[in-house]
Amino acid sequence: GSRGSVIPIFHEQIRQGGPVTLTDSKMTRFIMSIKEAVKLVIDSASYACGGEVFITKMPVVRIQELAEVMIQELAPLYNHRPETIQIDTIGVKPGEKMYEELMNLEETRRAWELTNYFVVLPAFARLYHSINYSYSDVISKNITKPYHSEIETKLSKHQLAEFLKKNNLLKFEDV
Repeated sequence: GSRGSVIPIFHEQIRQGGPVTLTDSKMTRFIMSIKEAVKLVIDSASYACGGEVFITKMPVVRIQELAEVMIQELAPLYNHRPETIQIDTIGVKPGEKMYEELMNLEETRRAWELTNYFVVLPAFARLYHSINYSYSDVISKNITKPYHSEIETKLSKHQLAEFLKKNNLLKFEDV
């Protein structure tokens, strides 16, 4: 539901009867509600020792499936039959990525896994040598794979529909 989200764009395209424009059927993205984003900020402030970066563990969606679920859920609300709304693939825009990478391989060597987050400790540890990094819910201090949307488990269409409904991402007053 943020300014950079495709959800309001799809919503308006569905309201108008389509087509829904998709850049690439294989594209994946992490998805987070505004409530979860606020929780990240608050939790980061309470967890922070100094210089580290917190990354929320988030669900992953295929953009094509997001469009399909939104069509199924929203088309009837605007007196359209879901099967009449087409999805047009328009191609990736310059600079647009096929997946999101929130923690790269280099960062994994200084990352820890917490219950709801990954924490990436500062690259220049000497600057923070007097800080004792300590968190109450450490799962692992040995992260071996990057955190990006292409390799994480994707939500099923049912799970995606539930996420959208639970977080009121299908309701827009001003589209």
